[in-house]
Amino acid sequence: MTKRDEAFDQANSHLAVGELAEAEAKYREAVAHDPEFFDGWHALGMALMKQGQIKEAIGCGLQATNLQPNDLLAWTALSQMYVQDEQIAEAEFAKGNARILSLGGKVQK
Repeated sequence: MTKRDEAFDQANSHLAVGELAEAEAKYREAVAHDPEFFDGWHALGMALMKQGQIKEAIGCGLQATNLQPNDLLAWTALSQMYVQDEQIAEAEFAKGNARILSLGGKVQK
């Protein structure tokens, strides 16, 4: 198992028992080992959002959608992050991309 995967598994274990700060630290470690790790960026963004760190969560959400522009869950999460930050136009854009994907379409990178 790679260091990235070890950190990610540990983060998921922390998340499962509600240890958000510990999960965040391990997700950060995972993406530090592999900056192209989609699952790590997505999970880090969600952990940050749950802790109210919305601006940073949005950055992670954008990174996730850049890495996998046709991931429905990533666009849905990004839309939720924008809503929490009261960026309604951006939230609608992300929601629109999620809708395109849910109907079987593709998002251009």
